Amino acid sequence: LQRSQQLKRSAWLAPAPCRLSSGLPVNIGVLFVPQQEAWVVERMGKFHRILEPGLNFLIPLLDRIRYVQSLKEIVINVPEQSAVTLDNVTLQIDGVLYLRVMDPYKASYGVEDPEYAVTQLAQTTMRSELGKLSLDRVFRERESLNANIVDAINQASDYWGIRCLRYEIKDIHVPPRVKESMQMQVEAERRKRAMVLESEGTRESAINVAEGQKQAQILASEAEKAEQINKAAGREANAVLVKARAKAEAIQLLAAALAQQHGSAAASLSVAEQYVSAFSKLAKDSNTLLLPSNTGDVSSMVAQALGIYTSLTKPQAAKTQEEVPSAREDPQPPATEVLKAEEASSS
Repeated sequence: LQRSQQLKRSAWLAPAPCRLSSGLPVNIGVLFVPQQEAWVVERMGKFHRILEPGLNFLIPLLDRIRYVQSLKEIVINVPEQSAVTLDNVTLQIDGVLYLRVMDPYKASYGVEDPEYAVTQLAQTTMRSELGKLSLDRVFRERESLNANIVDAINQASDYWGIRCLRYEIKDIHVPPRVKESMQMQVEAERRKRAMVLESEGTRESAINVAEGQKQAQILASEAEKAEQINKAAGREANAVLVKARAKAEAIQLLAAALAQQHGSAAASLSVAEQYVSAFSKLAKDSNTLLLPSNTGDVSSMVAQALGIYTSLTKPQAAKTQEEVPSAREDPQPPATEVLKAEEASSS
């Protein structure tokens, strides 16, 4: 049995002439074929049949075992080779190929050395597929690259009775300079991500601070508004009412004072004093002045102001005389006397 296994391995791995000479089982009439093996028998130099696992009978001298094929899955190391990518980068790449003999007849008579043929086909296909991809896509699309190589091998190995189950790339060796540039690119990408994350954190922080300030300002304005409303509804309202009442009482007292004797003369004197005081304050707060044409005639301006006051107080005086005819006993002094008294006091 050990001798049979050794012969089987030598028949598969050795070149075709060696496999055909001395490493094959000898026909003694009764043969036992191991499981997962197929023995190709020729009768008088022509293909006769394939022996199945188990007990088999052959005719000595006429039948000869020509090939021994293993039906197990076979692993073949694809040697390292150089390939040029689409962007002109030279790579050193190797792989592992998984095969299985599906048709012992085609595997025996379709190709001289199946292992060598499939290995060369895998290498050429791998070079062709790598030439279609750039360096970055080679690392990203290893699965699709393996699938394309398997499909290309199966299309050619179908006539050899061999089926490629899968192909795996083991190592991809990049030139040192390209490797350094890739490392620099990775570091730059990581720094970029770190800066982006930091900027996003700064932005989120600024947005949160702005939202907090906005909410604080809104709350402060609402508090100020409520405070003003409370003030308006409370102290200020009371103050306005008190001021209004005080002003009403002052108006009532003024009206009562004007209704008394010589009240009009006192009012005229007060109006003249206010006019002279206002005229004396001109050009103190501003350089732009609007002056009447008779600025130098003070008596005429005072008389004009008294005339305006008299015209306004005549209807009220007439009404008061109708209601109280005896309210005034002494006649009102003329305006000229009041002016003369004011000039004398001022001088």
